[in-house]
Amino acid sequence: MRSMNGSRRNSGSSLVSSSSASSNLSHLEEDTWILWGRIANEWEEWRRRKEKLLKELIRKGIPHHFRAIVWQLLCSATDMPVKNQYSELLKMSSPCEKLIRRDIARTYPEHEFFKGQDSLGQEVLFNVMKAYSLVDREVGYCQGSAFIVGLLLMQMPEEEAFCVFVRLMQEYRLRELFKPSMAELGLCIYQFEYMLQEQLPDLNTHFRSQSFHTSMYASSWFLTLFLTTFPLPVATRVFDIFMYEGLEIVFRVGLALLQVNQTELMQLDMEGMSQYFQRVIPHQFDSCPDKLVLKAYQVKYNPKKMKRLEKEYAAMKSKEMEEQIEIKRLRTENRLLKQRIETLEKESAALADRLIQGQVTRAQEAEENYVIKRELAVVRQQCSSAAEDLQKAQSTIRQLQEQQENPRLTEDFVSHLETELEQSRLRETETLGALREMQDKVLDMEKRNSSLPDENNVAQLQEELKALKVREGQAVASTRELKLQLQELSDTWQAHLARGGRWKESPRKLVLGELQDELMSVRLREAQALAEGRELRQRVVELETQDHIHRNLLNRVEAERAALQEKLQYLAAQNKGLQTQLSESRRKQAEAECKSKEEVMAVRLREADSMAAVAEMRQRIAELEIQREEGRIQGQLNHSDSSQYIRELKDQIEELKAEVRLLKGPPPFEDPLAFDGLSLARHLDEDSLPSSDEELLGVGVGAALQDALYPLSPRDARFFSHLERPAKDSEGSSDSDPDELAAPYSQGLDN
Repeated sequence: MRSMNGSRRNSGSSLVSSSSASSNLSHLEEDTWILWGRIANEWEEWRRRKEKLLKELIRKGIPHHFRAIVWQLLCSATDMPVKNQYSELLKMSSPCEKLIRRDIARTYPEHEFFKGQDSLGQEVLFNVMKAYSLVDREVGYCQGSAFIVGLLLMQMPEEEAFCVFVRLMQEYRLRELFKPSMAELGLCIYQFEYMLQEQLPDLNTHFRSQSFHTSMYASSWFLTLFLTTFPLPVATRVFDIFMYEGLEIVFRVGLALLQVNQTELMQLDMEGMSQYFQRVIPHQFDSCPDKLVLKAYQVKYNPKKMKRLEKEYAAMKSKEMEEQIEIKRLRTENRLLKQRIETLEKESAALADRLIQGQVTRAQEAEENYVIKRELAVVRQQCSSAAEDLQKAQSTIRQLQEQQENPRLTEDFVSHLETELEQSRLRETETLGALREMQDKVLDMEKRNSSLPDENNVAQLQEELKALKVREGQAVASTRELKLQLQELSDTWQAHLARGGRWKESPRKLVLGELQDELMSVRLREAQALAEGRELRQRVVELETQDHIHRNLLNRVEAERAALQEKLQYLAAQNKGLQTQLSESRRKQAEAECKSKEEVMAVRLREADSMAAVAEMRQRIAELEIQREEGRIQGQLNHSDSSQYIRELKDQIEELKAEVRLLKGPPPFEDPLAFDGLSLARHLDEDSLPSSDEELLGVGVGAALQDALYPLSPRDARFFSHLERPAKDSEGSSDSDPDELAAPYSQGLDN
């Protein structure tokens, strides 16, 4: 590199005096070493005016001893600021060190430079991979990149290899290939499949019938640039062309290999094709790499179609992402709906259990009420029969009183009294039995009533208590009347017994008197039975009252059940309305998402317009720089006029740069970390990264990353803009002298 810079300084006059006529095909007749030496020394002139000839020479192969310098010139990797940071990066630790150590032994294991553990080749390869993993933390380390770095280390020292690798990752789409998502690899496979289907449809059909996917054999082509496929001499020829033309050569060489081997591949199954790709294809062009290059450039390659396929692939991936998001949303909604259904089923089961329990309880209470009503009817019938018997006894007593006043008593009347006495005793026995049964039933009913639920409504209980007291008062009054009647009857009977001395005169009268006494005793017992019957009737009234209370309680329970059922229906209707609102909100959300997507597309279009404006500004700056240098070289202006003209040009350049900065906005790396005067960009977190590969391509990540990692002073920026302008603007023309281009930079160092 030092000798090249010296020769470039010494050949300044030759650059000015060289003409376009000297860059014709006569250069091919010169010795190869002399020719490539002139190309290296006059690189800018060749890139501007002899680009077609340079392309032909690169396709025919760069000589081994010139590859290091030519590769650096092709990718504009000479004097990169990152080279000064390399030693500091080696002192830092990387999270990818273990992975790098593991894969180093598998990188070119048969090559002498990398053989043996802890060899020099493995050590420098580890250093370069570790340094890049620290510079670009998003990519970090990927296995295929080690083969590219290994090839660079075979040609140049590790610092230069590191600079070239950084430039390849930034400017040759390799960074997108080696990202964790490998989105660019999917795009390349998609484009290659289209070319295969268009140019080799029969072979493509055979691959699909055998389930032999393109990624099974072409992924390594794009990730390692055929370095793991061909031997190093052939792979290096392909890499020469890649350094000048980019990934296009990978598509061409891959399709050329398939065209050459189409007949053999059509006769093999999937396993046979795998073996064929591993054993036969790599060694077909060992002796004639020029034949492979010739076949590659016979393949049809349309850049416009590739751009269209790139847009189709981006749209397809965007649609797949939207579908995945929609599927995820639907799954979440389905899970929530299932949980809601389970909750509603549990609530419905609980309500059904409560309804069934209420129906069973009501059925039991209805059955008990029916039994009580039947018993009450029997008691009422017995009470009515006892009342009739009492009335008959009272009528008999009145008849006896009337007969007592009549002194004439016949034997028929006595026999009639005896018969009535027997019947009265039988009725008394029956009445006592019925009375005991009624008492047992009353006790049973009291026990049942005590087991029934209490009344909760205080107001209704008070009303029922008042009615019960009224009935109790009536029953007490009737009982008192009955007691008074019994007292009167007892007094009458005692008075009658006091007058019974007249009957002692005759035995017949004596017997009659005894019968009358016994009959009166029976009448008294009947009266007592009647009083007990009234008490039982009163007890029946109380039981009826309690039964009425229980019926009211059942009615209230039924009303509560009806209210619960109405509430359940209301809740079901409310749930239906909520579901309708939910569907409406989802529809509105979908509309909002569509609007947001449209806004995002509009923002991206504005960003693309701004990037186009930035590119125009940069081109204008480059043109002004070229005009300034031409004016200085040709001497068209005198010293005073030229200085004034240069100041005007500088003012215009500063204004254009200010407009560029406004259009670019804030840099993506705003807080660089300082290490002993070296500026390193901190690693981006996930929130600061673009959301997709298209955004990365749209905002120019490579240029922004370089500007943020390696900031330059104004003089340094002007110097490197002179060096990089030939690579970026190959169509332009400039006859500037390298010594004059380096003058601002040397002045900055002196200052």
